[in-house]
Order: sequence, then C-alpha cells, then structure tokens
Amino acid sequence: MAQEVIAVFDIGKTNKKFFLFDMDFREVHRDYTYLETIEDEDGHPTENLKALESWVQRTFQDILKAKEYKIKAVNFSSYGASFVHLDDMGKVVAPLYNYTKPINATIIDKFYAQYGPEIQFCRETGTTRDGMLNSGIQLYWLKHEKPDVFSKIKHSLHLPQYLSYLFTGIPVSEYTSIGCHTALWNYEKQDYHDWVYQEGIHKILPSIVDTGTSINSKLFGHQIKIGVGIHDSSAALLPYIRSIDKKFLLLSTGTWSIALNPFSKQLLTDDDTDSNCINYMRINGAPVKAARLFLGNEYNEQIKKLAVLFGVSEDYHKTMNFDAEIYRKLKDSFTHKFKWISLDVAPSNITTPVQFNSYEEAYHQLMMELVELQIDCIKRAIGKDHIKQLYIDGGFANNQIFVELLARGLEDMKIKTTDASLGSALGAAIAISNIQLDQKFLKENYALKKHRPLITN
Repeated sequence: MAQEVIAVFDIGKTNKKFFLFDMDFREVHRDYTYLETIEDEDGHPTENLKALESWVQRTFQDILKAKEYKIKAVNFSSYGASFVHLDDMGKVVAPLYNYTKPINATIIDKFYAQYGPEIQFCRETGTTRDGMLNSGIQLYWLKHEKPDVFSKIKHSLHLPQYLSYLFTGIPVSEYTSIGCHTALWNYEKQDYHDWVYQEGIHKILPSIVDTGTSINSKLFGHQIKIGVGIHDSSAALLPYIRSIDKKFLLLSTGTWSIALNPFSKQLLTDDDTDSNCINYMRINGAPVKAARLFLGNEYNEQIKKLAVLFGVSEDYHKTMNFDAEIYRKLKDSFTHKFKWISLDVAPSNITTPVQFNSYEEAYHQLMMELVELQIDCIKRAIGKDHIKQLYIDGGFANNQIFVELLARGLEDMKIKTTDASLGSALGAAIAISNIQLDQKFLKENYALKKHRPLITN
C-alpha cells in the first residue's frame, strides 16, 4: 500500500529542495537542485523563474508517478522580499527582482519624505531602511521608475504564493510573507500601511488568506490539498512554537543571524528601530520581534583573511575546539582587535593589523568579539520580556566555541541546540496540517541537545 505523505518545496536562494514527510513528519524522501541565476534588464543577478517552474512541475509529476507514495498535501516555503508580477492573463511580466539589487537613493529619499518621518514609518511597519529588501519598496520603485512594466501588473505575488499559484491558478496573499520586513504592513493598525492605499498598490495585492489555508485540487487524477505557502523564517519558527510550552527565543544562524522573539507583546519602539530591530510575523498575524546580525557573512570574510595570514586552508577553522587557556588569556586583557568588513557596528576605528601568536588565538579572539555582538542582539530581541530559554539552530549551533561563549555571556539562560536542517520545510508541512505536536517533537526530529558547560581547569 502506498505511504501517505506531505510534499514540500523549500526554495532557497541557492538550493531548491523537495521533501516528502510521513504523517509523523519524518522525512522519507528528498530531492534538490541548484539553478544558475540569470540577469535582469539592468544586468543584476536574479532567480531563473522559468527554470524553477520547470523543476517544480517536473519533480512533482515524477513523484506522483511513484507508486510507493500517496501525496495528501503539498505546501511551499521560500525566501521572502521577492515578488512575481503577473498580467491579466496570468503571465509573468517582469523579472523576480533580487532583494540585493541596488536602488537609486533618490527614490528611497522621496518615499520617506512623502510617507515618513522615517523613524515613525519604520516603527509602524517593523522595518529598517533596506531598499529592495523591503519588498513593498520594490512595488513603489516599479510604479515610479518602470511605469510601463507596472501598468501591466494585475497581481503581485510573494514567491511562496506564486509557487502555490502554479498548482491552483488562484492568486492569494498570506500573512507571513506580507509581514516580513516588507514595509507594506502597519503593525499598529493591523492593516496595510496608508501609503499602500494612497499609491494604489493594494489593487495588485490579492486577498489575504490565513497561512493554514489549503485549496482542494485534482492534479493528474489525484485529490490533493494545496497550501498557500509560507515565508521561510516564519516556517522555521513554527515547530518550536507548536511544541514548546514556555517562552523562548530562537537564534537562527546562517549568513544572517536572526534572534526571534515570538512572545513580545509590545510594538516596536523608536529605540528598537534605531537598534535594527524588525518584525516578522507568526501564522496568526502576531508580530515576531527580531534583531538581525550579518554574523555568518562576517565570519566567512574573516576566516578567509585568517587562512591567508597563517597559511592554512580555508577549512581549517572547522578543526577548532574551545581552549580554556587561550580564552582566559584573552579575557584577562580583552580589547577589540578586528576591523569588521560587513558589519556596521562599533568598534570601527581599528586601523592597524593586530598580531596574534597563533591561528587558534586569532580564532578565539574573533569568536569572542562576534559573540559579544550576538549577545547584544539577543538582548535587544528579548527587550523587557522574561525569557530564560534560548534555542540555537543553523550552522553556528554546531560551533562548539560559539555556543560555549554564548552560554558564558548569558549565564541566566538555558541554552539548547537543534539540528534544524529541515527547518522551514518541516514548518511548511506542519502549517498545512492540523496535527498537534508534543514536547518530544524537537528531541525526536531536531536532535535537541542541552548545552553543558565545558570543564575548565
């Protein structure tokens, strides 16, 4: 008899993944591909939508033919800040503009001059001034810089909802995609911000549906529930929310390190906005207070420099373990020694290269300085909330020195690490299911581990 499964397409900027989960959310199949980017009309790299569509449709058709599986539902998670624009015939009329694409500063200045003050606008929308990373700004930019393209748009869909549209032909908007630093949503009014209506942007945004919504469809003779998609950060948070009965903070690490507080009841303050705090959104529309740090990117840049400095391979950092003696020596005479490459934080006045006795010493120093910034980021996300549990997932959850230093700097918090390689995909599967999770879920599915302090002499 065919095994009943939930299918999920998990679309990252680099890797495109396809998963099958059984009814207990255990992974039973995966497939993935890497798609080369193409260029938009301005020569900036962008997602190859046609290649993505072809892979999604081919992969799904192939799995439908596999007699060992019976697909009950399919859902979609993907990176945010990305719109697909459709005309009245449902055809794509513009590239999926990359959120890294530079945007003319005069457009941004004009926007905030018209709809600011900037600090107030950012507080209301849970954003910082991030250009195309605020996907609503992409629509404003299109309207004012590329009016010919904008005039053809019938619907603008965030990428997760476009993937769903490929299966249903029904355009919808969904809360988590709208709420993730888009500059579209006014968290204080729980509605689109006034500027969206004043610019007529709301006319191209389809009706909003709940994240758990599904559309029953018949595909190639199979009756299947089609989900409406979910933003990947909100999806990654969902299994924790559903299975933990105490307040917690999730530190999701990777290129960006994002401290997510899903229990903050207070709206963002001007100080929060000044400190680079933003909002994501839970599937019920509630705000998630988040503080971001470009930690993984900075780490990778510094590791490259250390490899050259000490004549070792770029992978040498993977052999590092916590050395209590080096740590104590550095701590006793601690000063900042690294000049940041991609972090816009103090201290930035370091101009002369610092001498280290060994790679190990330099690496410990780097981690101490990065963790100092990470702790500050965590505390900003917690704010005035009483949170004593910290979960770490992503690449740095496996970095012994990072976790140990974090535990030493946050002595009043219980720290647990998880192997959430399925993260957003598993969250998307859960979002389309009515199954309740228990407290064993993280241990059984995420290799949950309590951090135990390393013994020091």
